[in-house]
Amino acid sequence: MLEKSDSGRAQVKYGGSLLRHWFWCVLMLVFLIGLTAVVLYVDRKAGAIVGIFSVVLYGILFAMDIFYKPRVLQELIEFSQGYAQVQKEMMDEFAVPYGLAEPNGRMLWMNHAMVELTGKEPYYHKNIWDLFPRLQDLLQETEETAEKEILYQDRTYRVVLRRVEMNELLDNSAITQRTAENSSIISLHFFDTTELMCYRRENFEQKQVVGNIYIDNYEEVMESVEDIRRSMLGALLERRIHKYVSSMGGLCRRMERDKYFMVITRKGLEAMKEDKFSLLEDIKTVSMGNSMQATVSIGLGLENGSYIQDSDAARSSIEMALARGGDQVVMKQADKMQFFGGKTQHAERNTRVRARVKAQALKEVIGSCDHVLVMGHRITDIDSLGAAVGIARISAHLGKKAHIVLGEINSSIRQWVIELKESGEYDPDYFINHAQAIEMTGQHSAVIVVDTNRPSMVECSEILSQTRIIVVLDHHRQTTEQIEHASLSYIEPSASSACEMVSEILQYTDDEIPLKPREADCLYAGIVVDTNNFVAKTGSRTFEAAAFLRKNGADVTRVRKSFRNDMDTYKARAEAVRGAEAYMGVYAISVCPSQGLENPTVVGAQAANELLNIIGVRASFVLTDFDGKIYISARAIDEVNVQLIMERLGGGGHMNIAGAQLPGVSVDEARERLKEVLKKMTEEGEL
Repeated sequence: MLEKSDSGRAQVKYGGSLLRHWFWCVLMLVFLIGLTAVVLYVDRKAGAIVGIFSVVLYGILFAMDIFYKPRVLQELIEFSQGYAQVQKEMMDEFAVPYGLAEPNGRMLWMNHAMVELTGKEPYYHKNIWDLFPRLQDLLQETEETAEKEILYQDRTYRVVLRRVEMNELLDNSAITQRTAENSSIISLHFFDTTELMCYRRENFEQKQVVGNIYIDNYEEVMESVEDIRRSMLGALLERRIHKYVSSMGGLCRRMERDKYFMVITRKGLEAMKEDKFSLLEDIKTVSMGNSMQATVSIGLGLENGSYIQDSDAARSSIEMALARGGDQVVMKQADKMQFFGGKTQHAERNTRVRARVKAQALKEVIGSCDHVLVMGHRITDIDSLGAAVGIARISAHLGKKAHIVLGEINSSIRQWVIELKESGEYDPDYFINHAQAIEMTGQHSAVIVVDTNRPSMVECSEILSQTRIIVVLDHHRQTTEQIEHASLSYIEPSASSACEMVSEILQYTDDEIPLKPREADCLYAGIVVDTNNFVAKTGSRTFEAAAFLRKNGADVTRVRKSFRNDMDTYKARAEAVRGAEAYMGVYAISVCPSQGLENPTVVGAQAANELLNIIGVRASFVLTDFDGKIYISARAIDEVNVQLIMERLGGGGHMNIAGAQLPGVSVDEARERLKEVLKKMTEEGEL
């Protein structure tokens, strides 16, 4: 401790721990004086001897204090100076690059390692942002401590920034004065993590990924080739699969004749992604005289916990790929699914075994329930209504009462609903609303969902949780959103429409289920609408289903009359076609006016179909502002998979017919989002 005497000379006295040390010495002398008094009381001669000893000892200590005090203080000062110099040298020679900067980024000081790293002088006082631009935002946002990985001169560094408060130091300083309420400096440590990141990357690349590879149409491909060449074709397919997986550093083993199990590293998976899973296209080139191309689906599972969980994820991924039509890759990573490929039209299955099996399963489900509730998607169209009418006919034939759940009845189905109600052939509760459906549904009720497989799109989602018997019949490709715990799920992306699927089920549920003419008309109309009058997505089974309906009383003339529109609807469709924009030269984008139209989304879909008749248009997109959302109707012929485009916008559908709904945006914002997706997918090679 330093203070001034009366003469003005500085005096130094002990303080702190050193003062406490002398305090204990003085305390011992006090005890010694007390001891002297006690001994003197007992024996005067002995007390005198002890007293003399105490006086001598006190004199020695006083002399030592007078003699050694300046030397002790001088040595302490020299030690502190040397210690500070050692600290400074240690900081200068610190192996980790270290520096100090002002909060605005101006450098104050750097150690030798930092000097070597930056190539600057030790007292480089320019802004650190000039050297490390990526630290600019971090310095401004730092309150206590922050970290960031940066790349500098081909090395990776983990930069640790700490804010050091200077308030107390400045307040106690005799040569500086604080001008701000809070004064601080930033310390920077640069830890070289290049080797660590390299090891991490190697560890990441060597992690195992489990996968399944299925040949989608193995039976059909083998049937399309001569018997003598079947074994050679099978060997070529297997060789192509093994060669591809091996080239990516993976291991592949055949489990069945059309199923393979694969284990590959993350490095190999990244190579597959960069390669855009070329196996999907390469497998189609395998030919031994087969008239049908082979296609494969790949399901991958990674980062789901254990290898067992990854294997389960790979199994669910391959099931999703097959449900979406095959010829694609589905990867399940934790709770997220990614889709690759799926650009081609799913080949129609000529075998009807699956339809027969599903028809018998549906018969058993309906037979075990109390009653049936059938519903489609919101804003019900004729395909959804026709499929529901067909299921209701099956239920009635099996002795179970059926109810069709409808919300607001729009213009596209109003005529059909009125005719069915006024026919007098159905009970008053044949059509029910949401409230009635919720009241009727119980644990033993069968809820059959047609023309959609997404719970957010069904007519009345509340009743899905009220029963344990759920059936899903749909022709749209599956997405990550799906109806859980379905007792029976029949999703056939190769089918043209839900009405086509139900028409097949009608043929296989029982030997003969009589259809009424109005029911046959309704099913036939659903097929006509979804195939754009048998032009889009039509296969041999589509015509067979239409022939079955014609045989049961469907009348083409009545169906055609039901599709006639009023003048406002026709003008709106014409306006949408007239105002179309040719984006990137091949995509027709337009807006359908919704004012004065009862069902503008249907008009938008019709306009999208019309735009495909323009030469050079690969895909058409019509946006409709209706009910607080922007509805996008997407159509294509065969050059573009519009389903992949709509999935980027949260929608889905088929390769040629798809859609999406964008809530909370304007028409212009929706148009820009669509253009951004088209541009990005084109740059990525997805279109």
